[in-house]
Amino acid sequence: MPILPTPTTAGGAARRGAGPPAAPAPSAGPGPGRRSFLGLSLGVGAALGLAACGGQATTGAGGKGGTLKWGWNLTTSWDPITSTAGWDVHSLSLVYAGLTTLDEAGDARPALASSWTYNDAGTVVTFTLRQGQKFTDGTPVDATAVKKSLERGRDDAKSLVASQLVGVKDVIAVDAHTVRLRLAEPDFQIPLLLAGKTGMIVNPRVFETDAASLATRPAGAGPFTLVSYVQNDKAVLRRNPAYWDADRIKIENFELHPLPEPSTVVASLSSGQYDVAQIPGSQVQAARAAGLEVQVIPSMVVAVLDVHTGKEPFTDPNVALALKYAVDREELLKTASFGHGEVTRQPFPRGYAGHDDALDRLFPYDPDEARRLLAKAGHADGLHVTLTAQNAEGVPELIQAQLKKVGITATLETIPSARATQLIYVQRAKAFYVDQFAGRESATQGFQVLFGKEGLMNPGRTTSPELEKALGEVRRTPLDSPDYPAVLRRATGIAVRTMPNVFLYTVPRILARHPRVSEIPAYTVVQRFEGVTVS
Repeated sequence: MPILPTPTTAGGAARRGAGPPAAPAPSAGPGPGRRSFLGLSLGVGAALGLAACGGQATTGAGGKGGTLKWGWNLTTSWDPITSTAGWDVHSLSLVYAGLTTLDEAGDARPALASSWTYNDAGTVVTFTLRQGQKFTDGTPVDATAVKKSLERGRDDAKSLVASQLVGVKDVIAVDAHTVRLRLAEPDFQIPLLLAGKTGMIVNPRVFETDAASLATRPAGAGPFTLVSYVQNDKAVLRRNPAYWDADRIKIENFELHPLPEPSTVVASLSSGQYDVAQIPGSQVQAARAAGLEVQVIPSMVVAVLDVHTGKEPFTDPNVALALKYAVDREELLKTASFGHGEVTRQPFPRGYAGHDDALDRLFPYDPDEARRLLAKAGHADGLHVTLTAQNAEGVPELIQAQLKKVGITATLETIPSARATQLIYVQRAKAFYVDQFAGRESATQGFQVLFGKEGLMNPGRTTSPELEKALGEVRRTPLDSPDYPAVLRRATGIAVRTMPNVFLYTVPRILARHPRVSEIPAYTVVQRFEGVTVS
């Protein structure tokens, strides 16, 4: 049964569209070309937070040199399977590589694997590894290492990516350079899935002897090697000359810093403390006035209210549905980012293959409808809830005021960001939370995280059987099939109508950088630094 009742304002059914144009042919032939899972309009979107030059440029071997100082976020863990934040993928991608990577349009491309092929049924995918690859300690990146790393992600009791690999029945090292994945069901999304945290290959030599060390000392084969790390302060990295794509890494040294406070970020960039950092919309004008370059890039991040349907009063689906009519998304967008971004009622931004324009006509701001639904749930005289957030100012305060208008008295509760994932999604201790969802490499991965029975960002751990059936069809549909966009949109429509998540607005990546830093490449999902130079 659906978790939410049918909304009184009907939206159009998911439309069958022609879909985005076919992606360009891959440089190293990953089997049949796969359709871009982002539409053409989002295909030039890019990264969450980016790095740039700082300090004196020092010339390294082969003309490489310089230092990038990136004001972003330090990872919650340097072990991909115990990392608790979606945005960690950007930091982890500095030190790890996967079998695949994503290009700027979001398509899977070769990385540690030079190519891959599926059988006709979509139940077996075979990866051919590049020869001569090594982890940063010199251990070979061979089929056995890949097998052990993927199996650890699937089977380790502490793994937070296990639910995303449950469909991988067997991992077989066919020979030193061939890895075969046998799947429980057809799933053409695997090359996308393995391009992120889920598929980052960790050195078995380390996790078999001292797995706990990975939290602070990564063991990968990525573009950089961690040199030093001070928790909550700074990570210092150096270019890895053995990285499979090292010729395109132009920066010798890389520093990762916590993101500065919004009120000080422009001054920090101007002083050289950081070279590139994400800035809030309120700081765009000041950054430009200070002579900084500003890039406003569409992202895969969507602001959302997470609702735990296993906790009162949200056990009544009419209460959860009332929230969707009670919030004025346009007003929230203006407060959140000074109008940068777009109002949305769905988890995917415009231009994504799974985005359906018709869904954004659902749940208009309608306080009367919200009050009617609350009365139907037995709360005609109002009710009290606790609204949890990492920062009580701005959007949470505005949501509190909007809910008050329909009879919901919300008490604001702030929690430290370091404990948010544990409290909200692991312990599932809070019922109503202001959050942001960062889109995943694979569409079905995003669905699983948000709506799956074991989804990390699904605190109620309930889902719709109708949605599960629709996602099965998505997995069975090759990404280059003309039917894929329509199949994916049907699943999006079911999720939006039946699940309690209240999607609010898209969150663009607004980046300020020093002019001496070359333009940051525009990646839609996971930030890359290939080609970035310092003048």
